[in-house]
Amino acid sequence: MGIPAQIQTWSGVAPQLAECARAFAVFIRVECGLRPNSIEAYLRDLHELLVFATNNGTLDVASLTPRLLSDHIRHLSAERALAGSTVVRHLATMRVFGRWLEATGRVQDNPAGILERPTRWKHLPGVLSPAQMRRLLLAPEPRPTDRGAPLWVRDRAMLELMYASGLRASEIADLTRDSVLLDAGVVRVTGKGDKQRLVPMGAPAVGAVELYVDECRNVLAQASASPTERLFLSRSGRPLERVAVWQIVKRWAAAAGLHDVHPHVLRHSFATHLLSGGADLRVVQDLLGHADIATTQIYTHVDGSRLKSVHKQFHPRG
Repeated sequence: MGIPAQIQTWSGVAPQLAECARAFAVFIRVECGLRPNSIEAYLRDLHELLVFATNNGTLDVASLTPRLLSDHIRHLSAERALAGSTVVRHLATMRVFGRWLEATGRVQDNPAGILERPTRWKHLPGVLSPAQMRRLLLAPEPRPTDRGAPLWVRDRAMLELMYASGLRASEIADLTRDSVLLDAGVVRVTGKGDKQRLVPMGAPAVGAVELYVDECRNVLAQASASPTERLFLSRSGRPLERVAVWQIVKRWAAAAGLHDVHPHVLRHSFATHLLSGGADLRVVQDLLGHADIATTQIYTHVDGSRLKSVHKQFHPRG
């Protein structure tokens, strides 16, 4: 079922609003060329907005007002207590939707144009210490119940690469064999908006991926009748999905005695440890593939101990 057809089944949305949402879905899919995950996020947030609007008596886009959008933001933040980053994402959806409404002549003025940007984060991202990170990376190891391909080799290569290069779960799942340039020690990553970047891997990650390719991947590939160029494969030889990457990270984190660890924690740790070691913020921005440096700046607030140490060492009144 296509995305516009899905919107026909939206419950709680006034018919005229749903019709407009279908046209917007076509716009972000066809003209903007967004990836399926991004489209899904935009439409999920838009659905919540239009349900809120319908429940408050707004039945068409011409009646959307800055006050209604502001009330929705307040509802998400105060009543539903969503994280600041999630509220920011909802606001981004409103802004794109509002600009589209104005550009297509559906409204005279963008109702989201005057909304103030809320704090980007209410909570700092979860970060593992270097010692905890080492425990996680060493957690994958052979088990007596293992049969066939050594999946622990795959899992260790995946964890090493995620931490060494700061990759998202979707980016790890999408990697192909030729996107990992082992001789050069870099990985070619396709991130959000299909933007590509080259990120160094580091020697431990290179070694772990080489071991996986030599001892595991070919065995896994033989289990499937449909050849694939994806780097990381499942037991059945099929490309690993994003959800499987999450499950693998959580399983080995639990084995290492770590809690509340998911793929993005490895990405947060990658950025935080780089900045703690003295890396330039702009360099970290490029490595992470952030379009806006404000997204990267959150990591400057994480390592308070280093900031205090630098202040004490260099400030005359430290």
